[in-house]
Amino acid sequence: MSGHDAGRRDDGQRRGTRRLAAVLATAAVAVAPLLSGCGIRTTSVPVDAGPAPSRVSCAAPKASSTPTENVVIRKVYLVCSMQIAPVSRSVPLRDRSTDRYTQVRELLAQLQMSPRIAETKAGFSTAVPGTLEITPGAKGDPRDALRLSEPHDELPSFTLAQIVCTLTADALVAPKHRVILGDPAPGKLRSYTCTPDLRTRSEAADTAGTEVS
Repeated sequence: MSGHDAGRRDDGQRRGTRRLAAVLATAAVAVAPLLSGCGIRTTSVPVDAGPAPSRVSCAAPKASSTPTENVVIRKVYLVCSMQIAPVSRSVPLRDRSTDRYTQVRELLAQLQMSPRIAETKAGFSTAVPGTLEITPGAKGDPRDALRLSEPHDELPSFTLAQIVCTLTADALVAPKHRVILGDPAPGKLRSYTCTPDLRTRSEAADTAGTEVS
């Protein structure tokens, strides 16, 4: 092969290499917007996504002590992982002759307390405001009716669910596992049970229960 032919071949190879590089560069420019549109970041810099989200167990801790003459176990419903679940608490027995309304107030106070250390570690919290009150029914209400001091639709999510499920779990407050509850008078009364919907859907309080005439 002559030196002239070899030179022509080298020139051709260099031109081919340049054309290939140009094609690859053009392809990279064309693909970049597509990757960006798919949410893929086109960068060689490592991206720190932060720590993985922590998971809570929602496993209810055991009551701190067993029932005695002066201690009773109360079941209260707390919020965990966008639903409510029961937690057993050891509560001092102040009066053996507790009436129904006193029991309601004590259960409400338990819901308004900050979760205990073991409950917090398991992921439990409460949505029941410390300012909320539950009073006996107004004049003309059924004898066992109760009323909230604030409209239920103005309360935080799961507040009504916590109250309904806690009250209906108590044999003294709700022997038939049903409670009649209403907004401040003259708001309508509704009869509630602790349904799966109420326990698991934050918006279920808007349609829960049946109206009491």
